Amino acid sequence: MSGVWVFKDGVVRLVENRVSDGTHRKQLVHVPSGERITSYQMLESKLLALGWERYYHDPQLIQFHKRSSVHLISLPKDFNKFKSTHMYDIVIKNRNEFEVRDL
Repeated sequence: MSGVWVFKDGVVRLVENRVSDGTHRKQLVHVPSGERITSYQMLESKLLALGWERYYHDPQLIQFHKRSSVHLISLPKDFNKFKSTHMYDIVIKNRNEFEVRDL
């Protein structure tokens, strides 16, 4: 991950660099199929197959929970705001199923 750390209102966050055409440099990949995840519909189908359930409690987020764990995946509603930090969260909670690759 590369970018600039920004301190605003008492919170530090990483603002990621983007390629000149506005696309992300990272891509979430479903390892067993080799498919690049290009939409939330695609991601949801993969997560449901792994035993994740969709939560509908917060209209601002897309959330998934796995009954066999305490893990919760929270994603921004807009796929264009899907950042590498969200991708790594999915990878850590689904070892050997997803990975983040450079484009």
